[in-house]
Amino acid sequence: MTAQARRLLAEFVGTALLVCVVVGSGIAAQQLSPGDIGLQLLENSTATVFGLGVLILVLGPVSGAHFNPVVSLADWMAGRRRGTGLPGAELAGYVVAQIAGGGCGAVLANVMFDQAAVQISTHDRVTTGHVVGEIVATAGLIAVIFALARTGRASLSAPAVAAYIGAAYWFTSSTSFANPAVTLGRVFSDTFAGIAPASVPAFIAAQLVGAGIGLALIHALYPDIAASADSVVVRHPEPDTQTH
Repeated sequence: MTAQARRLLAEFVGTALLVCVVVGSGIAAQQLSPGDIGLQLLENSTATVFGLGVLILVLGPVSGAHFNPVVSLADWMAGRRRGTGLPGAELAGYVVAQIAGGGCGAVLANVMFDQAAVQISTHDRVTTGHVVGEIVATAGLIAVIFALARTGRASLSAPAVAAYIGAAYWFTSSTSFANPAVTLGRVFSDTFAGIAPASVPAFIAAQLVGAGIGLALIHALYPDIAASADSVVVRHPEPDTQTH
């Protein structure tokens, strides 16, 4: 398997497992703590923090552990002038792998909990507050990731990114989706963790806006050190040198 194929596989598997963690823990929380939404959110966010941290550690050395189309897009945009970010030729592959992984992860979680494999959520989430929350959540996520990369501390991404997402579950009104692939994947779960299809466009638009704000903030705070930046989320693998 070529290095590029391994990277795409890592992004597919990582995003699938991330959505599986989010949806599966949401189903478990709903079953274990019926009627207590606060406790359900605590259970869901705790599982997501631990799961995301482990996935970054395991798969980061293969693909950079993006698991998120806006992270891949921001990586490409931030590094395109210097050739230090995600190559443009791989950007589309990353996004497709992430979106496909998100859908498969939701289906896997449904099957594990004896739910209908494919569901369509009826959980309408769009309000003005939720849209603002997604902008804030995504801007913060991009700022955390790129601040670490720009200052040579990408090795801290696993605990830092996981901690930020865990906090943002609670301090943003949207519970911090901050990820188009996760957003699309959660459409296929009509449970505590789901999101109705009608809510998806506004969430993804807010995530794209948030990513732009986060990148602008990083460029303002760290204008002169891009040449020595680490890769996002962790250092990218060496160029593809295998043909088998």
